[in-house]
Amino acid sequence: MGQPIADHPDRLLPADPGVREIARSLFKKVEGLPIISPHGHVDAAVIEQNTPFPDPAALLVTPDHYVTRLIHAGGVPMDQLGLGSKPADSRQVWRHFCEAWPNFEGTASGYWIRQEFAHVFGISGEPSADNADRLYDALQAKLSEPGFRPRELFKEFNIEVLATTDDPLDSLDSHAALHDDPSFAARVLPTFRPDQYLNMAHPAWQDNVERLIGAAGDGASGYAGYIKALEARRRHFVERGAVSADHGVFTPTTLKLDDGEAERLFERGRTGQASAADRDAFEAHMIYQMARMSVEDGLVMTIHPGSFRNHHTPTFEAFGADTGHDIPVAVNYTEAVRPLLQDFGTAKDFHLVLFTLDETVFSRELAPLAGFYPSVYLGAPWWFLDAPDAMLRFRSAVTETAGFSRSSGFIDDTRAFCSIPARHDTARRIEASFLARLVAEHRVTEERAHELIVDIIDASPRRVFKL
Repeated sequence: MGQPIADHPDRLLPADPGVREIARSLFKKVEGLPIISPHGHVDAAVIEQNTPFPDPAALLVTPDHYVTRLIHAGGVPMDQLGLGSKPADSRQVWRHFCEAWPNFEGTASGYWIRQEFAHVFGISGEPSADNADRLYDALQAKLSEPGFRPRELFKEFNIEVLATTDDPLDSLDSHAALHDDPSFAARVLPTFRPDQYLNMAHPAWQDNVERLIGAAGDGASGYAGYIKALEARRRHFVERGAVSADHGVFTPTTLKLDDGEAERLFERGRTGQASAADRDAFEAHMIYQMARMSVEDGLVMTIHPGSFRNHHTPTFEAFGADTGHDIPVAVNYTEAVRPLLQDFGTAKDFHLVLFTLDETVFSRELAPLAGFYPSVYLGAPWWFLDAPDAMLRFRSAVTETAGFSRSSGFIDDTRAFCSIPARHDTARRIEASFLARLVAEHRVTEERAHELIVDIIDASPRRVFKL
């Protein structure tokens, strides 16, 4: 039968024997480096409380929209995958996953899950309808072992830095507890994520704004109080170790308004009178304001645009957000971020990391922007592009214009804790493969390639995210 593909030492490396040999050497250089994860969605409380993971389905299926969307595409209703308020039988959810396993062939999700089975849980064999219950029992037995608690896995995964994603009004108590715990040596850093406080279209925006202003406790009100409250919460995050502020937006449009116009839009939003154009203008202005605040407080600014959220309204109404039906849209960056870059693009120590789900802007817009503005860095392939071939396309598209120094390093951007080492291993193999081709084509010396891969994997995320 040959070696299981999850264990093959040359997985993802080039097929050409000579280039593969170069890639092997490059990968070996970075294989054992610690994981730096400056953007992700694991809950800090999971690490702090160190409670056991409940069961295989709750860990690997239900919370992972990469997984549930493909099972659903095969005809399984969402309520049978543990989503929504209706209780689901975890074992039955797992059976659905195993029956759908052939649908994951060739996908990034399928690759990561194979790696998790082999290298995290030590389980071989492919999921199937026939072995679903046996596999569930084997995984459940593993999850009950002390070595499979979150903190123990954190150490085993060799994670040095893990950033979370947090509401501006979060107390960040779990982060403080981890920071003060002498038995926990790694860094778990909060990330300021204010989308629901900037976007008037969010159904909770009005309530969020009132809570935000009230939490400031300084008596300020209106738009000025709102701005002061955001600045105060950012300072709270910085004090708790935050290094970045993240913004998930439909478009990366930025707009500089005078205080009077911003105040008028703000009041229209608070009283429920804002039009769609008002809401868009106010959010664009607030992204500009977030950049201004980053220049002042030092938080790295990251922008994740280009997703049509909750594309299927009936699914959203029944099961909520982040349930697999967010679909990418085209993005325009060059014009959209110009107002921001006019004022802050060359500001000292301002770091702006731009992501995209639209591959067409890699070489046309993002690489040229990063190749001129000292503040701009290229965010790693994200979400649907967080896959081996897409990573290679990204490298090919941006490197000839922007080089290697203008990229952020790998970003795993995941809630799926046990997939983190597989994702970083994938990125390291892809970078080794790309550099090996340049060496084989005599475009980069092998000695320089060994320096570059360490910089890409380790130094870049530290440098870009001020670690």
